[in-house]
Amino acid sequence: MSGLRVVPTWRHGHERLYVCGPDGGNIAWYDRETGRVNLIAEDREADVLEALEPFLTGPVTVGPPPVPTPAELARLTLHPDDDLAPNRPGEALLVALERDPAPAHRLRPDPRRRALTAEQAAGDALDRLEGAGWHTLHSIPLPGGDRIHHLLIGPGGLCVVHALYARKQRVRVTDPMVTLGRHDPEPLLRRLRATTDRASYALTAEVHPVLALVDPADLRVTAPPRGVRILRHTDLPTLARLGAVLKPADVEALHAMARDRGTWGKL
Repeated sequence: MSGLRVVPTWRHGHERLYVCGPDGGNIAWYDRETGRVNLIAEDREADVLEALEPFLTGPVTVGPPPVPTPAELARLTLHPDDDLAPNRPGEALLVALERDPAPAHRLRPDPRRRALTAEQAAGDALDRLEGAGWHTLHSIPLPGGDRIHHLLIGPGGLCVVHALYARKQRVRVTDPMVTLGRHDPEPLLRRLRATTDRASYALTAEVHPVLALVDPADLRVTAPPRGVRILRHTDLPTLARLGAVLKPADVEALHAMARDRGTWGKL
């Protein structure tokens, strides 16, 4: 036995299969779209092809990887279990629903489903910025059970984006309280600022909070909230218009830091 294992990852519907050694390090990856097996450890070609055999579809080419981008270098140096980049929008909720599904018959919809819908809608909107020099990380776990829904990193800076399901409901914002429909007001903006402060501390960089409302019927803000942007999720792509404050190398460095699970464990 070669001791190799195959770890699939997905990003924007694009699949790669990484081949990892016993120590967790990557020694090759298979790109289904291009039909190429990229070898980092050329002396393990036979073992890599044996491990990938059940996953290969059609003819493949085998060879050394192309010159890696900074983002690819960051990916290759991380153990797959420590890399947050493959997380899907709402990853934590997807896992929770799979492990502990709601009863088939319940009087009210599972609130986790609505929360998941919100994170997926906001995440899809943010992912569309990827080709413009921006990166988005989803469902970043924080010590204590908290979570960052989305972290946007790009030329215009960094944003923590919190998604809130508000379909067909009226939303009223009176800093720091957010009132959703007939529900009691909650100090959501205070919690969002606290989460953003934690992200700023972990990354040693300025981070801005954003509240993304998914499909509200009406939005009323009594006064501009202190330091928080409030947007409908369909308007999230407008964040790409923020003035450039980060150089491309800084964006890549912050992305590499943020995608490492260990960065967040020190909070």
